[in-house]
Amino acid sequence: MMDTREVAAYLRLKERRIYDLVRQRAIPHVRATGKLLFPRAKIDAWIAGKGEAPASAQRPRPPIIAGSHDPLLEWSVRESRCGLAILAGGSRAGIEALARGDATAAAAHWLDDASGEYNLPLVRATLAGADIVVLEWARRTQGFLLREGNPHRIRKVADLSKKRLRVATRQPEAGSHRLFEHLLARAGVAPESLDWLSRAAHAETELAAIIRDGHADVGLGIEAAARANGLAFIPLAIERLDLIAFRRDAFEPPLQTLLAWSRTPEFAAQATSLGGYNVANTGRVVFNA
Repeated sequence: MMDTREVAAYLRLKERRIYDLVRQRAIPHVRATGKLLFPRAKIDAWIAGKGEAPASAQRPRPPIIAGSHDPLLEWSVRESRCGLAILAGGSRAGIEALARGDATAAAAHWLDDASGEYNLPLVRATLAGADIVVLEWARRTQGFLLREGNPHRIRKVADLSKKRLRVATRQPEAGSHRLFEHLLARAGVAPESLDWLSRAAHAETELAAIIRDGHADVGLGIEAAARANGLAFIPLAIERLDLIAFRRDAFEPPLQTLLAWSRTPEFAAQATSLGGYNVANTGRVVFNA
């Protein structure tokens, strides 16, 4: 048996959070002579999803954050020395890697068309039954990246169908590609009517470089990538980029070190310098299965 202080230390939570979980009947506990006690075996089962988590949640996972490419996350992983590596392959690919046990966490900004919600519908579908924590990393401004000076005078999505433009794109697994499809549908622009580049960009910085170097006229990406490459930028949406992890991994040193770094003045200054970020809620729990 563990008391409140001991279980808080065991889970790396504040005691106040333990009392909240007790009130919500969300954590296994008993009361003995008015004192809260927590059976260690039941706490371990709770952490592991009471045996319902997929096999991938039971074996060690490599110290990798898979999924969406994000300049602020990439910089923070390096500067925090948290011991994690970045494997950017797109939001959906990241969540699927997490489900297979091929990553410690996934970075994602996957828009669900039906609900308008980011990430949670895909997390529930891909990681059903697992003990998953979803933490907000940042809000990012997405929009059109355009050649310097915006020579084609693009202002809105509908303009793409009225001009002969070369359009850069991301891979289908990327959240930016998903958002682009959503914006085109909402504007009534048929994707097949556009002149897409044959080669997809696999990172925000790669897409920006394609436009900067004159290989495309427009693409959808984040404001930070436009600023870094001297491009014009037309804001179109605010999205939420999340970090997704199994609960046990979320409280281990690598991710806790990264999250601690996100509370430093250096992190806030870098977000401001890159541009297009809102980090007021970084670390907020969005979902706790």
